[in-house]
Amino acid sequence: MAKSIIKEKDISTEEKIREAAQKIFTQKGFAATRTRDIAEEAGINLALLNYYFRSKEKLFEQIMTEKVQQLFSVLYPIVNDTSIKLEKKIELIVTNYIDMLMANPDLPLFVLSEVRNNPDHFREKMGVEKLMKNTDLIKQLKEKRPDIHPVHFMISILGMTVFTFLSKPIFQSAGLITEQEFKKLAEERKILIPKWANAMLKTK
Repeated sequence: MAKSIIKEKDISTEEKIREAAQKIFTQKGFAATRTRDIAEEAGINLALLNYYFRSKEKLFEQIMTEKVQQLFSVLYPIVNDTSIKLEKKIELIVTNYIDMLMANPDLPLFVLSEVRNNPDHFREKMGVEKLMKNTDLIKQLKEKRPDIHPVHFMISILGMTVFTFLSKPIFQSAGLITEQEFKKLAEERKILIPKWANAMLKTK
C-alpha cells in the first residue's frame, strides 16, 4: 500500500513538471526557458526537477516528441485506409484535427515555434515520409487532380485547420470574437473546410 502511494506521488510530480514545462516552453521558447522557471511553475525545487529529467534538453525532447506525435496522430489512421473515399477522408481529417485542437489549443504554437530551429529532428519525429509518401490519400489526390502537386492540398487543408487556432488570440484581442463564438466558429469550420477543399479538387 505504501509503495502504491509513493508511486502515485511520483507520477503526480512528474506530470506537474511536464505540464509546467509545456506552459513555459510555449510562452518563452526553448532557448529562453530556464529549468528554474519550470521548477517554480511546478511548485518544486530545482533538485527534484533534475532528479526526474536531468536536463532541460531531455525534458524538452520528451515533451516535443509527444506533442508532435499528438499533432499528427489524427492523420495516420485515415490516410492509408483504402475503404474511405477522398471526400470523406478530408472531412475526417478536418473534424478530428479541430476536435483535437479544441482540447489542446496551445499545441500548434508549441510545435511550430520550435520546428524551424530543428527541421530535421521534427521531420524524423513527425514521420513525414510515412505521412506524405505512398499513402492512399496521396494516391487519391493524384488521381483526382494529376495536374496539381498533392502537397498543395495538404498545405491548404492543414493551413485552414491549424491557422484557425493560431489566429484565435488575434481576433479575440481585437474584440471580434468571444470564447463561445470561437467554439461555434470552429464547429462551423468542420463543415466549411471540407467544402472549400473539395471545391479546389473539382476546379480546373
